[in-house]
Amino acid sequence: MSIEPTSPNPQATGAGRKPRVAVVFGGRSSEHAISVSTAGSVLKSIDRTKYDVLPIGITHEGRWALVSDELSRFSITDGKLPDVAEIAEQADGAVVLPASPASREVVWSEPGAAPKVLGEVDVVLPLLHGPWGEDGTLQGLLELSGVPYVGSGVLASAVGMDKEYTKRVLESFGIGVGPYTMVRPRDWESEQGRAAARMRIAALGLPVFVKPCRAGSSIGISKVKDLAELDAAIDEARRHDPKVIVEAGLEGREIECAVLEFEDGPRASVPAEVLVGGGFDFYSFEAKYIDSSEVQIPARLTDEETAEIRRQAVAAFEALSCEGLARVDFFLLTDGRWVVNEINTMPGFTPISAYPKMWEATGVPYSELIDRLLQAALRRSTGLR
Repeated sequence: MSIEPTSPNPQATGAGRKPRVAVVFGGRSSEHAISVSTAGSVLKSIDRTKYDVLPIGITHEGRWALVSDELSRFSITDGKLPDVAEIAEQADGAVVLPASPASREVVWSEPGAAPKVLGEVDVVLPLLHGPWGEDGTLQGLLELSGVPYVGSGVLASAVGMDKEYTKRVLESFGIGVGPYTMVRPRDWESEQGRAAARMRIAALGLPVFVKPCRAGSSIGISKVKDLAELDAAIDEARRHDPKVIVEAGLEGREIECAVLEFEDGPRASVPAEVLVGGGFDFYSFEAKYIDSSEVQIPARLTDEETAEIRRQAVAAFEALSCEGLARVDFFLLTDGRWVVNEINTMPGFTPISAYPKMWEATGVPYSELIDRLLQAALRRSTGLR
């Protein structure tokens, strides 16, 4: 694939002034630590000669805090997960975004002190994963503020976060998905509802995967091989999301593909294959981030299989009206069919994340990948488009 250089930034930012990027991370979801780790990698690699950078962390409680660039504290080290509250510059006060599209000035506000203007922000790089960040909520706030941002808009972010509606949209476009059923909050509130949910799940066959419907990073997922384990697995998923999706176990290989929006439209990377190690029998949180699972890039596929997954990855990206970037996760079934497992509209950028590695193998190194995402966001208007 020929990868052309990025075009000059078309947005005027003042004579001699570099575009100012607010890198926003952390957040209230159970994926807080992965978001912090992602931000550490991005902050280390972003071209500081080309961009001014303002790191902003969101605590578990939702406070927007200024964070220093002490990047060693952003990583997952010896199993210890990073936390915005521990790396925030001050325990009190908060960052306040612009209140209207007429101004892009960000201010710092703390009790008993006059607000301090931090300067204008030209673009936001929202590196939040999970609810209250990746699901359209932050994107809606930025639309209201009139600030350009990297990644998908409100609709695609919300649909991509909800595994049920991702599958419904993909099915409507003729893109294959695996068998599944839902356990909605009201289903689990009565014994009659529980019994009906158990029957629907049993009809899928065993094993099944029980997942929080609106979460990622494999948090809260259980592989159920015996129906006696089902209730505990649903309760575990409900700790992260009251809406639970249960998917049939599929025989096949787990293949991922990265999509990036270029000036002439979205393109897909070379694919990667997930190789679960460490004695794990599925790609759990521990297998991803703590233990010894691998992502093989490029995946060992035929030329025809590679072309087909790249085609389907772009088709899924466009079916959800994604923008900027997405990672599309597939199963290549033993009968040769492709089915989409899920779409991640803000994939991880940690040192072990597949998304930047797939693009590096395709000819776009990490720092250039970040630059392309920022330039695409600066070209794009906010509002209806």
